[in-house]
Amino acid sequence: MTYLARWFAAAALSLSAGLSVFGTGTAAAEPYPVVVELYTSQGCSSCPPADAFFAKDLVGRSDVIALALHVDYWDYIGWKDDLADPAYTKRQRAYARAAGHRSVYTPQMIIGGKDHVIGTKPRDVTAHLRDHAAKPSPVAMQATLKDGQLTVKLAPEGEALAPMVVHLVRYSPKDTRDVKRGENAGKTLSYANTVTSWETLGEWRGNRAKTFRSKVAGNAPVVVLVQHKNHGPIVAAAELR
Repeated sequence: MTYLARWFAAAALSLSAGLSVFGTGTAAAEPYPVVVELYTSQGCSSCPPADAFFAKDLVGRSDVIALALHVDYWDYIGWKDDLADPAYTKRQRAYARAAGHRSVYTPQMIIGGKDHVIGTKPRDVTAHLRDHAAKPSPVAMQATLKDGQLTVKLAPEGEALAPMVVHLVRYSPKDTRDVKRGENAGKTLSYANTVTSWETLGEWRGNRAKTFRSKVAGNAPVVVLVQHKNHGPIVAAAELR
């Protein structure tokens, strides 16, 4: 199936007949979805309300790509989060450094790679989503997935851009855990869009068109993100299934 995030200029690219568009209508006329990263943990007693809000109000929206990243720094208090990955903790800490923050916390949502929000404040999340949706992207992206082959074509919309990183993310749509110990002992917790892998397809200098390709195995959803280097804003995103 194919997700077409935005058309290139007609002279630069054309799509062959028969390609199906992921989503409804003509995706090329719409802005990219806004990426929301939720940093959470099975060992955090403050996290379940944010997990619930995330699953109910953000997951499944056509204008949002919702990704839950479980961190491991609460494991010491009695319950090891088996969905956590030290790499996700590292990513959250890198965001904190980029923003000049001294510490990290859960639940936290990072919106568009830029805005840091407490995960239990829906109004703040909604306001930031509205702001991001109103801003045009400087990147033209075409992302396709066919027979296990992912192809991502990028081009600057106007002037040359700052260097970018192209990410490939996979996630599990739904997980449930019975927590035996720690702050959430005795609870059965449900999680949505839990990130299972995060890799870098490569770097893009942003000054001319470039194509990235990667083999993709399995049936898990595929997310492509284009982000300024050093944990800056996310300027383009696509989700494929």
